[in-house]
Amino acid sequence: MEMEVISGILTMKLNMLQTVGLGVVMYYFGVLARKILPFLVKLSIPASVIGGLTAAILTAFLQTQNIVSFQFDSTLQGLLMIMFFCTIGMNASYKLLMNGGVLILAFWGVCAIAVVLQNLAGIGTAKMFGMHPLLGLICGSVSMIGGLGTAGTFGSFFENSFGVSGAMTAGITCATFGMIIGSALGGPLSEWIIKKHKVITPHSEMHDQVVSNTGDRSSDYEEVGILAEEEGIIAVPSYDEDEDMVSGPHLMRNISWVLVTMGIGSALSCWFNKVGILLPAYLITMVVAVIFRNVGDLSKMFEIDAKAIGMISDISLAIFVTMAISTLNLRQLSGLALPIFVMLVIQMLIVILIAYFLVFKLLGKNYESTVMSAGFVGFGLGATPNALANMQTLSSKHGTALKAFFVVPVVSAFLIDFTNALLIMFFANLFK
Repeated sequence: MEMEVISGILTMKLNMLQTVGLGVVMYYFGVLARKILPFLVKLSIPASVIGGLTAAILTAFLQTQNIVSFQFDSTLQGLLMIMFFCTIGMNASYKLLMNGGVLILAFWGVCAIAVVLQNLAGIGTAKMFGMHPLLGLICGSVSMIGGLGTAGTFGSFFENSFGVSGAMTAGITCATFGMIIGSALGGPLSEWIIKKHKVITPHSEMHDQVVSNTGDRSSDYEEVGILAEEEGIIAVPSYDEDEDMVSGPHLMRNISWVLVTMGIGSALSCWFNKVGILLPAYLITMVVAVIFRNVGDLSKMFEIDAKAIGMISDISLAIFVTMAISTLNLRQLSGLALPIFVMLVIQMLIVILIAYFLVFKLLGKNYESTVMSAGFVGFGLGATPNALANMQTLSSKHGTALKAFFVVPVVSAFLIDFTNALLIMFFANLFK
């Protein structure tokens, strides 16, 4: 670790390995905090957010007090980011999309509309405050539907490629508060919908209507649910530890596929940049991963294992997000507090209105669409874990909604990420 006095303050320079080490330490600090403070688990706040924010607040305090300053080498942060989005692409099996039916397409379309509205609202609010339009985009679907991973990715991209100062800090801040709001609003909104529209639930007395509204277990959605479990989209608790174990060679094989895909994506990204097409490396890598996954599925020449890919995804995301938040310069928020607050209020209203008028009313006006509304609020403001937490809370009280628990994760785990990235780049190039 190098130390140097810069502008009258001692500055500690962490290289890329030291920065990763800090990220891992702060991640496990977040794990410990979740064990001590159960409300953090209830709100679905990840350990990476807790640990990262703690590090960011501490470094900001030390710097403002002129005690010590920090400089971080984020080289490996970018590698982990691309690895995470590569694993997202490898989850995009054509079998899931074919078996999901019209409901997946309809929900995907609603989410795409939400992306456009979130971005227009963010850009409009930014212009109202005299800010760079891309800061509004960062506080739109980048950090809302996109979540922490997309906020960290595009925040860095906008800062480095478009010179938008404070983009990453604003994005991570909005994504973090969005996760809290998404967890807090999803359940109450759905409870209000059930009471207002007298929605028939599995635990209500009218059994015949329950069956017609929630879907017969012997329907096609039972097959879909089983497929989703096999593909790793719906988590299934296992009491057999051997079933959940992934062998070393098996994990190595899947890591190798991820790394090869990342290499191909990096080469294509360099080529696109040379011909003047500016696209984030992670987006191209994600497309390559989708192709790679489905070539394997169709040809039967190789198989992507959902458990192994899930492990790689969880590890890369946890460390990447912790590093991204830990290295934030929170002092940049001083001039963005009011605009960010206004943007968050507007985004909250947009998501609630879409959840009610499009998700609930357009997708059936029944119990399934009610649970999907809770899920949409969760990931429309936060992330997939928030969506699942909202739906699980509602289901534990009113009964299971099989279709909702299949459709929402499929769309939020991949489909909308890819759509969101394309629309973000469209708006970015339009307003840069």
